[in-house]
Amino acid sequence: MKAHPKSASADLAALLAQRLGEALLRERIVPRFVDSYVVEHGRFGLQVHAALYRDLLTLLQREALLAMSSRALEIVETSAAPGGAKAPVRARRKFAAAFQQRYLAALTRQQRWNAGDALEFQADLQMYQAILAKTGPSRRARKPFEVANHPFVDRCAFLLDSSFLEKARVAASRSLTSLETLTAEIAQEILQAPSDAKIPTTR
Repeated sequence: MKAHPKSASADLAALLAQRLGEALLRERIVPRFVDSYVVEHGRFGLQVHAALYRDLLTLLQREALLAMSSRALEIVETSAAPGGAKAPVRARRKFAAAFQQRYLAALTRQQRWNAGDALEFQADLQMYQAILAKTGPSRRARKPFEVANHPFVDRCAFLLDSSFLEKARVAASRSLTSLETLTAEIAQEILQAPSDAKIPTTR
């Protein structure tokens, strides 16, 4: 029996939310980003207070999830909408809006957010998307010391080390490259999998 389109979309959204969240923790992109920055620039004071360091990692993990979510939803809009990239813009946007609602609902359950946390994440995600829609970020490979024009870079640099903002922005740009590469791999893997393999297991 063929899955109902809405059911299939909900399964896909739930699986995408699950895989992105798991990969972010498994690959330790954020802790590695902070630790390498501390060593490279001798900013060991950032790790002196354990509680503050944990809070910093938590905030940066959230920004990373925002960056991954915005990129994944962009991929879904062009690849998973009925008709794919050839579909009319209005149809793709309608599909993307509905998919995003299902994705955020799944992410809220998986991250165990309360209503306030969920609404705040949604507002920040929309802010990310609005900025990226205006700047139109290039998907070409960036040079190691090239700073990306991306909200993740500016927000993370300020959170990480506002006293050395430009150095922090370069480090954040490198982290963004890793996040976007990982996100694209996960999204394409899910989108290309057979439909019966896209239903997430219940834990």
